[in-house]
Amino acid sequence: MDRRTFLESILAFNFLPALTPALENRPDSAEEEEDFWRSIRGEFMLHPSIINLNNGGVSPHPRSVVEALFRMELTANEAPAYVMWRIQDQKEPIRQRLAAIGGADPEEIAIVRNSTEALETVIFGLNLKAGDEVIAAESDYPSMIAAWKQREARDGIKVRWLRLPLPSEDEDKLVAPYLEAITPRTRVIHLTHLINWTGQIVPVEKVTAEARKRGIFTIVDAAHSYAHIPLDFHAMGCDAAGVSLHKWLCAPFGTGLLYVKKERIRDIWPLFAPAADRRADDIRKFEHLGTRSIPTEQAIAAAIDFHERIGSQRKFERLKKLRQYWLSKAIQLPKIKSLTPDKLAGALATIQVDGWSPQKLADHLLEKHRIFVVGIDWAGMQGIRVTPHVYTTFEELDKLVDALRAV
Repeated sequence: MDRRTFLESILAFNFLPALTPALENRPDSAEEEEDFWRSIRGEFMLHPSIINLNNGGVSPHPRSVVEALFRMELTANEAPAYVMWRIQDQKEPIRQRLAAIGGADPEEIAIVRNSTEALETVIFGLNLKAGDEVIAAESDYPSMIAAWKQREARDGIKVRWLRLPLPSEDEDKLVAPYLEAITPRTRVIHLTHLINWTGQIVPVEKVTAEARKRGIFTIVDAAHSYAHIPLDFHAMGCDAAGVSLHKWLCAPFGTGLLYVKKERIRDIWPLFAPAADRRADDIRKFEHLGTRSIPTEQAIAAAIDFHERIGSQRKFERLKKLRQYWLSKAIQLPKIKSLTPDKLAGALATIQVDGWSPQKLADHLLEKHRIFVVGIDWAGMQGIRVTPHVYTTFEELDKLVDALRAV
């Protein structure tokens, strides 16, 4: 075959299924279910001595994603400009599949590097003037808080900061602070769907519904909910959302997506100026970056394959089960308090341990027990956050509980 055909065949091979179709079938027994999850664990190349329970920061890739990325990187390196730009740069199929997971139109999905880039594209791209008001929460992600504070300092807008009643199973109590903060000058409401500090799920659709009635633009930070909690951007009702694909989708590091409702694309300036012929209502205007890693973007397809073989609902059920398993045992121990609700949560959970500062306890668990968690100390929330993933076993979570019992 000629060189072009050869390279195209390699690109196609990158996305061959790494798991057999039989894995898509739901098992008939609990034993078969655990066999299924053991096979999933076998797809990951895990650290030999550390129990990684900080998947909320960034997740490892399954083997199929690592191999797809590696093969395309090797191929691209032979003639980068030719291979990456003429052969590998095929965004449209990936755009369609990402949209399907999020219940969106492909023309509403831009492929970016992470949720910070996605959300700051919107934060800095909206036309706001001095005196306009934005509603946000102290429990939002630090990068988003910093971005809004920069707009406040630069443009004279006013940000009204809320403190949510965390943790809470009462949806109305979570929604009320946003609605009470609305004034005639409110132009934007910034929401976090799943709060990274504690795993609290916020019923953002109730806020966006009220915002629509009043013509208020809504932004949702969905970094921790996409491919974790089954979601639908249209049902969520937001105008824009940002996602990090290297968390729960297990895509390559430095991959993300920006969702913008079709009719609002025109209202947002790109973070990087696109080509002059790019239409103002084209979602692709947000993808102009300059030279970037095409293999990294294209390997997202392998991560989608892996996610779809598990299934969104089945994945969520497993992640929630893992959290409930260890947390129900941990809170029976003295001096341990959960900062995470039961129903309005997924895999993430944070506990407070009396007598231990968050970082001291996180360091102790790593040094003495080889368990990696993250210390949380933000906006009045203090504890350690534990984040299992689909490859985590109940045996590993038992070791966590034993270590907590020891301290």
